[in-house]
Amino acid sequence: MKLKEFDEGKVLLFDKPYRWTSNDLVKKVKFLLRAKIGHCGTLDPLASGLLILCTGKATKQCGLIQGQYKEYTGSLTLGATTPSFDMETPVDQHFETGHITEAMVHETCKQFIGELDQAPPAFSAKKHEGKRYYELARSGEAFQIRTSKVMLYEFEITSIQFPVVDFRIKCGKGFYVRSLANDFGKALDSGAFLSALRRTKIGDYTIADAWQIDPFTEYIKKIKKEYYAGSHRSE
Repeated sequence: MKLKEFDEGKVLLFDKPYRWTSNDLVKKVKFLLRAKIGHCGTLDPLASGLLILCTGKATKQCGLIQGQYKEYTGSLTLGATTPSFDMETPVDQHFETGHITEAMVHETCKQFIGELDQAPPAFSAKKHEGKRYYELARSGEAFQIRTSKVMLYEFEITSIQFPVVDFRIKCGKGFYVRSLANDFGKALDSGAFLSALRRTKIGDYTIADAWQIDPFTEYIKKIKKEYYAGSHRSE
């Protein structure tokens, strides 16, 4: 691959590290390539996995890629809730879990498959009157949270080690996995929050084909060195 190909347009797959913001990764890649960069959907800092960036003319594909289905694996923890629906904020309530059986967990997940009216977390990037939900939530300002129509195509329970339940889902655009965890706890007459999340697919793009940021950094440094050493003369 040559440097000019990034300006012409490439679709790049990355494995976003845990606790990096999506913007952290975008800024890192933009600094390395000195090219126009667009992302195909963000990931929360506490989630890892597939983040797709487009360079140059390929940024026109961002909307199309972002609209494709996504797959995630993750864990939810029963018996407690947090204001953010994940581990960004401390536990605010505890609930009984003694009545919950493995059969109930498997049966309950069936009711979420299909089209849902989903309320996003108060700590999310949705907007209310021009302000982000998380800005309003952190300031303690009251505001109305509006539901959205979303799709959950598949919901599989992969392991149960109470109070932790591991899962795999396939969902559509605009789906909040944190909200699913919170709603799942309610459906079990308990509480739950998202304790781990990893995005594994966006449409036909898969995490198996994604770059880790450190090897990508070394790769770009290598082709830059070759370019400035004179290999660009053959282009």
